[in-house]
Amino acid sequence: MKNLLVFGVGLIGGSLALALKSAQAGWRVTGVGRTGDSLQEALNLGLIDAVSHDIALSASTADVIMIATPVAQIVPILHSIAPYLGSHTVVTDAGSTKADIAAQAHLILGKASARFVPGHPIAGAEKSGPTAAQASLYQGKNVVLTPDAHTDPDAINTIRNLWLSTGAVVREMDAATHDTIFAAVSHLPHLLAFALVDELAARPNAEQFFAFAASGFRDFTRIAGSSPEMWRDISLANRSALLQELDHYQHALSRLRSSLEQKDGENLLALFEKASHARNDWAQQQVNTLRKN
Repeated sequence: MKNLLVFGVGLIGGSLALALKSAQAGWRVTGVGRTGDSLQEALNLGLIDAVSHDIALSASTADVIMIATPVAQIVPILHSIAPYLGSHTVVTDAGSTKADIAAQAHLILGKASARFVPGHPIAGAEKSGPTAAQASLYQGKNVVLTPDAHTDPDAINTIRNLWLSTGAVVREMDAATHDTIFAAVSHLPHLLAFALVDELAARPNAEQFFAFAASGFRDFTRIAGSSPEMWRDISLANRSALLQELDHYQHALSRLRSSLEQKDGENLLALFEKASHARNDWAQQQVNTLRKN
């Protein structure tokens, strides 16, 4: 039986624990968290096998340590475990940004940073906490690992196999590429959804707008129901890439505004058709991938 220590037993960490148990992958899961209530809830729900308040003992005996917390908490946790890591312990995370965390891990963990494998499961939901955990959350979903030339190949294989046990599709890329891609396809959409809801909510007649909002508004703003704390931390952690993506988007909005001002229906139609085809092609690719899995 292998020992997995999980910091953060909510949706991401709890679903990992539940998926490993469902797969009978041979892991004993111990939970560590900010609140005793969450840990006890995770224990009662059967997500984890034990609760630990002794980081020194737990870190020294763990085969793998998963840090599944908001990104702002990852660096403090690395500091807390660094003095106690066993010689064989592999450390990984589930944060949505990678370059900043990898850089800090090298500084904090020293030689042990060779056994740190940055990761990002591309799965989630608006709900959080242990009750949101799902054994099937990662099935057929991408998990991106961003090791570098310094990373121990055995450590990479350990984390790869951990995620494969959950039914995930494991991919690798460098940290900078990861942060650029997810600034565009994940972080920016969340900022836009938050901004639209905030702008409407601030209007004197906000209730009237919300009373008539329907499926288009619901679909576009669904992700604005996500954790504000988590998305604040992600936005700041991936600040440089996100600022670039905001510039790209503002340029696209300027072109759209110009077409409207000039009553240029031809340009509007061309933009809408191009976007529609790209979106439909992407959706079909998603369907094909699900069928394969």
